[in-house]
Amino acid sequence: MKHASPNTRSTSSNPSKGKALGFDILPVTPFAQNCSIIWCTKTRLAAVVDPGGEVNRIKARVEQLGLTLDKILITHAHLDHAGGTASLARQTGVPIVGPHREDQFWIDMLPEQCKQFGFEGEKFKPDQWLKGGESIELGELKFDVVHCPGHTPGHVVFVEKANDFALVGDVLFQGSIGRSDFPRGNQAQLVRSIRKGLFPLGDKIRFIPGHGPMSTFGQERKSNPFVADKRFG
Repeated sequence: MKHASPNTRSTSSNPSKGKALGFDILPVTPFAQNCSIIWCTKTRLAAVVDPGGEVNRIKARVEQLGLTLDKILITHAHLDHAGGTASLARQTGVPIVGPHREDQFWIDMLPEQCKQFGFEGEKFKPDQWLKGGESIELGELKFDVVHCPGHTPGHVVFVEKANDFALVGDVLFQGSIGRSDFPRGNQAQLVRSIRKGLFPLGDKIRFIPGHGPMSTFGQERKSNPFVADKRFG
C-alpha cells in the first residue's frame, strides 16, 4: 500500500558484512509485499517480518535456508503485511512481536480487509506489543524499535545498527513514502517520523521497504521528493 507500483521481482541477498546478519526478501500476495526473512548467521535463528500471506511458501523458504524460526515481527497491521500472521504463528508456535498497540483497530479489521481483497487472513494477538525505544534480540543481533506513525498510528521500524540495516515497512520507499489516506493516517506525522526518527540514524543505513527495491537513508535524504533535505532546507 504505497504511492508507486510495487516491484514484483523476488530478490535475495548474501549475509551482510559486520555482525552476522543474513536476509532474504520474499514478495508475497498480489500486492508483492516484501515479506523478509532475517537471521543471525552464527546461531541460524531467524525471524519472519510481515508475513502478509502465502504462509506455506514462507515456511518452505525458512526450511530451505536451514534456519530455525524464532519469532514473527510485525511493522504494522495492514492485510498485505499481517494477513498470514495468525496462521504462521499457529503452525510454528513462535511468538508474535509488534506492532504498536495503536494498530489494534487494524488487527480487528483484518477479516474485513482480507474479505474485501480476496485474501485469506484472520485476527491475531501479539505476544508482545512494541512502544518504540526497546530492542529485540535475534541470536547475536539486536534490533532497535522505532515508532514511526503516519502510515498507520502503530507502525514500527526495526533497525540493526551494527549492520547499518533496517526494515521499514510502508514508512519509506525508494523515491516515495507510504500512503497517509487510510484511517488515522497523517502525512505530516509520517514525514516527521522519517526525518526526525529515521534519517538521524545515519546515511549508511540500507533498508528493506514494504514494497519495491532496497535503498539507503542517505539516498532518500538526498533525492526522495517527499522527504529530501532540499525540500525542507
